[in-house]
Amino acid sequence: MSEEEMKEQETKPVEEETPQQTEEPPKEESSEAQETSEQAEEVKPEEAKPEEEAPEDLNAVIAEKDLQIAKLKNAYAMAYADTENTRKRLTKEYESNMKYHIQSFALEILPVLDNCERALALKPEDAGDENYRKAFEMVFKQLNAALKKEGVEEIEALEQEYDPNWMQAMMMEHVEGVEPGKVTAVLQKGYKLKDRLLRAAMVKVSE
Repeated sequence: MSEEEMKEQETKPVEEETPQQTEEPPKEESSEAQETSEQAEEVKPEEAKPEEEAPEDLNAVIAEKDLQIAKLKNAYAMAYADTENTRKRLTKEYESNMKYHIQSFALEILPVLDNCERALALKPEDAGDENYRKAFEMVFKQLNAALKKEGVEEIEALEQEYDPNWMQAMMMEHVEGVEPGKVTAVLQKGYKLKDRLLRAAMVKVSE
């Protein structure tokens, strides 16, 4: 072999021989592992739920429910009616109190008015008494005006038809030219508060 050939061989890279990988045969799974995997793969069927027992008589159940509903509706209607009646009663009482709130005070004042009228009926003996009378009459008129503003008014009875709703007949008398049932004299004045009687007028009535 020549020197040139020997040099060529030295310059060529030496190819390393790669050892061939030997494939190992797949290991066979044990019979127990196969059984567990097969059991896992198996789809378990859903457990059957126990069916609800159907009512023996469905119509009886419906009728019982309807009866309960009717009872509840009746109870609700009664409660609603009671509430409405209470509301109406309270509203009526409130309106009545507002309308006749001065009734007790007016009843206390009526005797004062009677005494004022008796005092004014007396005739003064001198000019000084007349001046006092005029001042007293002015106070009496102001008191009447204040009561009238609150709805207190005198009942007109003289020469009117006798009305038992507003008048009280104290005696009967025969008067020429006067029709029976007419008021001939007022013994004590009567008063009303708006449409309510405060005190009946005491009167004489013709026969």
